[in-house]
Amino acid sequence: MKIFLQRNDKKIALIFFIFTLVFLVLFLSNKEFVDWAYSRHQNVLSWYIRPLFIIPICFFAYKKSLCGMSLTIFALFTSMFWFNTPTEVAPAIEEFLAFEKSYTFGAWDFQKIFLSLSVPLFFYLLILAFWKRKLKYGIIIIIGAAVLKIIWSVVFAGDSGASIIKPAVTGLFICLVAVYMFARKKKRKS
Repeated sequence: MKIFLQRNDKKIALIFFIFTLVFLVLFLSNKEFVDWAYSRHQNVLSWYIRPLFIIPICFFAYKKSLCGMSLTIFALFTSMFWFNTPTEVAPAIEEFLAFEKSYTFGAWDFQKIFLSLSVPLFFYLLILAFWKRKLKYGIIIIIGAAVLKIIWSVVFAGDSGASIIKPAVTGLFICLVAVYMFARKKKRKS
């Protein structure tokens, strides 16, 4: 299996890149799908799981596996609807997701385009840092992304934006522990 994946790394990566693009087009163009996905995204488990995808992205970048990174990014995008719609939703979560949905599908201006480009820029810098095995830069990028996500949420969504602080900080902590343990293991081997 490992040899198959190595031989077909670029082909499999391209397939999951296409799946991701199809998902994004569907997400941005189909209101019924968006409503369904957001109803499931109210489940806070999806809020806690999303930051954890940074760990395999870093791992696969370190291993230079395009397939692994592409699959993980596809999983990250789709994870918002992996869990069932909750029976009860905290008002702050409902309010924040309503804001996020209206922000995403509202009018686009220069500021929104600039902020939206920060997402692919984050992935590029994160992947580049681990691809080049610059773990310290990777850690700085992970911390920076979590802090900026929290700031963006609170500044733009107000009090309801604070609802992402706990999942973001928890995810950040787990990611940092995983990178630290990986770095220690690599140091022991060398």
